[in-house]
Amino acid sequence: MTARKILIVEDQFIEASDLRQILERAGHKVCGFAASVKAANEKIRTENPEFVFVDIFLKGTETGIDLAHQLREQNIPFIYLSANSDQATLEAARATHPYGFLVKPFRERDILATLDIAIYRHSHDLEMRSGMAKTRQSGPAPANKTGRFPGIIGKSPEILHVLDEIDKVAPFDSAVLITGETGTGKERLVDAIHRLSPRKGKPLIKVNCAAIPPELIESELFGHEKGAFTGAMDRRIGKFELADGGTIFLDEIGEVPTEIQVKLLRVLQEKEIERVGGASTIHIDVRIVAATNRDLYKEMADGRFRIDLFYRIHVFPIHIPPLRERREDIRPLAEHFLAHFASKFGRSTSSFSTKALRQLSAYSWPGNIRELEHLIERHVLSATTAIIDNIDLPEPTRKRPENTATDIKSIEEMEKAHILEVLRKCHGKVSGAGGAAELLQIPPTTLTYKIKRLGIVWQYS
Repeated sequence: MTARKILIVEDQFIEASDLRQILERAGHKVCGFAASVKAANEKIRTENPEFVFVDIFLKGTETGIDLAHQLREQNIPFIYLSANSDQATLEAARATHPYGFLVKPFRERDILATLDIAIYRHSHDLEMRSGMAKTRQSGPAPANKTGRFPGIIGKSPEILHVLDEIDKVAPFDSAVLITGETGTGKERLVDAIHRLSPRKGKPLIKVNCAAIPPELIESELFGHEKGAFTGAMDRRIGKFELADGGTIFLDEIGEVPTEIQVKLLRVLQEKEIERVGGASTIHIDVRIVAATNRDLYKEMADGRFRIDLFYRIHVFPIHIPPLRERREDIRPLAEHFLAHFASKFGRSTSSFSTKALRQLSAYSWPGNIRELEHLIERHVLSATTAIIDNIDLPEPTRKRPENTATDIKSIEEMEKAHILEVLRKCHGKVSGAGGAAELLQIPPTTLTYKIKRLGIVWQYS
């Protein structure tokens, strides 16, 4: 591990001091502390840190998120520290593109693992920038993308941006996370990434994590030895071993149980696996492409997805928009499916009427491309003329009546009310004997951050 010069931006001295000790024990150099954005900017000017740990809530009117925007402009990688892991904070932090996020209270191994991931991601960012600069010097990319991306239909700015992103990342081994709603065509993007990569002659192994029972997913991914468990009559080679030298696609990674997420993290960090019931480690060389239709920021906030794993797979994110946000792709997609199914079923159906095209364009497509494909298949099978004149669209789903009960509170509202009640009993005392933190059985620093996050203002009587 290469030692780094690190600045800590944290307004709690004890926590900053503890963090400094952890980093220095690991061989890094801490070039100073700062408790506010103003002080941090001064330290950055005089010390030129290579990495910054930044708390979200700081002294003064500016927050760590304000500082993060400045760090991004200066190309200084940073990692967030916060006792607040609610979705709103994660979304605001997400917009600044951090290299990691640590939720307090954190452990030494979490800090070092997160920093290791951040260093890995930053070095890969630099590698990709260097590679893309060389590509630009060697000449422009082909203007016609259709031939480079067979099976991906569309000319909207949104889909062309996605294809540009694939062009950027495909030549490198960086992990890719593809996000988007169900039915948007994420698997097609994976095919393109693999085909345009140096690994194209090696296996592309696809795993639908949502389709594997939780009790079998470890064996499915990493394999097992004979006799490892009841029913293990033979040795089984897992998906990671099968993908050695090539690419593994982990679809619906948000469905992976948390205990297996730990093992996935090890694969990404150490590039080795252990079969279930095995006594030795097996080195593997795979590129990981993952996909999900879940909001992983919300999953992390709710404790269902590990933050350290997220930042390992989030090296190069690609978001594919839903079909309703790229309506100009509806017609070419519909015409493609029409030609395909007419040929497949031996039908003479060859086009849509103007009315039918208007209907297709106006529909919201909650099932995205998959829904469009199935609908066109159904219409080709039932068509009696060469032109499809009318589209039989599904009826809009009726909204469920909203719950009008006024006594239902969110978890955040209940937490705020509970803390206020404890503060009243303690007469506003947060720390020390008889303080609110003691009654709530949480560290005073954690309670202080909860008070800030929930907007609790204590007024002394």
